[in-house]
Amino acid sequence: MDASNPTTRFSNRVADYVRHRPGYPLEVLACLVTEFGLNSHHVVADVGSGTGILTEMLLRAGRTVYAIEPNRDMRAAAEESLSRFPGFHSLDGSAEDTSLPNASVDWITAAQAFHWFDVDRARAEAVRILRPGGRVALLWNNRREDTPMLREYEALLQEFGIDYARIKHQNAEADGRIPRFFGGREFALRSFRNAQSCDFDSLKGRTLSASYMPAVDHTRYPAMIEALRSLYDAHQEKDSIRIDYETRMYVGPIHADG
Repeated sequence: MDASNPTTRFSNRVADYVRHRPGYPLEVLACLVTEFGLNSHHVVADVGSGTGILTEMLLRAGRTVYAIEPNRDMRAAAEESLSRFPGFHSLDGSAEDTSLPNASVDWITAAQAFHWFDVDRARAEAVRILRPGGRVALLWNNRREDTPMLREYEALLQEFGIDYARIKHQNAEADGRIPRFFGGREFALRSFRNAQSCDFDSLKGRTLSASYMPAVDHTRYPAMIEALRSLYDAHQEKDSIRIDYETRMYVGPIHADG
């Protein structure tokens, strides 16, 4: 596993990703349907689909979804759990090279993934594969930091995260990549509340699912787990803590002349 390569750096995180990553609130799908016109006939390319968290939500709503994922291990996990859905299609591809035909999809989604994209190449690929009138939705679960526990958890990530400051997804919201991707045109931002309740094993798995955190063979792993245990013991109530998120979603068309 090459930690410098965004395509492979999650290969040793798949089991924790499947079991402990939060999903997305159902209001996300309702918003896409009622406000932005996602309908039952639309074909969706879920790009950087990972283990299929958003893909499954779309499939359960009856959509046809092409799950585009370059990491073999994450793609295999999605195939194992989602192949029962008739609308599921798994492709070895990336945001920059989906392998889809021209003008073949109505929507592109990217959940917890856009910050890994080469913006200009991904934009060109989006223009190529979207049908006229097609739209893109970019989503992230942003951890909130408005309680003592959440602030301490953020400090723990900053202390032990190997390249956390450089690759955290919030950077893409702050450095102009999103407007550049949408071609400087108008796009919409919608936000939703989300939360995750964790016992210690779930908190540990949630932490280890992040590619920037020390894996079990890293020299800082024991100290990280000790700090995580201390944080949990200090804040748990009835053997549970709550991680609050703001799910942020950017929606808009991609114009070829952007």
